[in-house]
Amino acid sequence: MSHIALVTLVVADYDEALAFYTDKLGFELVEDTDRGDGSRWVVVRPGGAGTGAVSLLLARAAGDTQRASVGAQTGGRVGFFLHTEDFAHDHARMLAAGVRFLEEPRHEPYGSVAVFEDLYGNRWDLLQPA
Repeated sequence: MSHIALVTLVVADYDEALAFYTDKLGFELVEDTDRGDGSRWVVVRPGGAGTGAVSLLLARAAGDTQRASVGAQTGGRVGFFLHTEDFAHDHARMLAAGVRFLEEPRHEPYGSVAVFEDLYGNRWDLLQPA
């Protein structure tokens, strides 16, 4: 069966994006390969998610159009959804790491959720499904 393996996230800088996703969100580095032309193939995925999980390709912006999209890839909407099995633990860990949440946790019929921003302003849901 087909599945989505990677989603590209345009970033301003490889190393700062890699540090945010690994140190603050707890993602793991899957691959960081120099492509020989000044670009890199940098892939991260949520820690413990396993090899079949959708991963992020952190792609450094090239050119004005791509630079303008950094932090606004979904037009200000929540565009990424990070599922957790322990909302309270992960929310507390992320707060302690300096992740900026835009709201207090909510408990909705579909689960516990809080919106946070990545280092560039892209909006994410931290979500524990009901």
